[in-house]
Amino acid sequence: MKVLFVEDDYSIAMGLEYSLKQEGYDVRTCHSAAEAFRALEEEVIDICLLDVMLPDGTGYDICRKAKKRDETAVIFLTACEDEGNVVMGLDMGADDYITKPFRIRELLSRMKSVLRRYQKQDSAQKVFTIGEITIHPLQAKVYRDGQELFLTTMEYRLLLALAQAEGQVLTRNQLLESLWDIGGDYVNDNTLTVYIKRLREKLGGENEVIQTVRGLGYRLGDV
Repeated sequence: MKVLFVEDDYSIAMGLEYSLKQEGYDVRTCHSAAEAFRALEEEVIDICLLDVMLPDGTGYDICRKAKKRDETAVIFLTACEDEGNVVMGLDMGADDYITKPFRIRELLSRMKSVLRRYQKQDSAQKVFTIGEITIHPLQAKVYRDGQELFLTTMEYRLLLALAQAEGQVLTRNQLLESLWDIGGDYVNDNTLTVYIKRLREKLGGENEVIQTVRGLGYRLGDV
């Protein structure tokens, strides 16, 4: 994940940049609005961490430019607790704000939460293709060779969870978590086996779409 971090205090910037890199983020640090504008032109940014007050502008200016790209998340790092400043940032499309001083673990948690929302949006817009099978998340529909397949809610959720894993192996526990009903209905291990069996029958075809990886779990064929 590419992070654009804009902070005019060099000591704060150095410490936070180090912490973000330790967490595996690819960080570009800027100390002015002008530097940040160049970064947005030169790179694809996943998330911006923006100080509000800068020597040559404000974080709001950078937010406006970043938000012209819908996939760019924005979190304000602000010493201002004034409600008006917070509302202004959120009205511009910022995804969150955190007031200085803050704990690094809190910031990392907020970042992960915001990025998960964007990843879910991307997954919802994507059409998945596995051989003759296509999954359209926005319509919650599944087709085989152009013919719609009628799946139960649980069967559809199971198939979508496997598709969103992009061919990776999901354990039975991971699949059970994805099937946990919002209403609180319990899905046990035996029930999962039944869902997989029924889903395989409905998907059909010469090649098995849901593949068993012995001792590990399940994955889809070529996604």
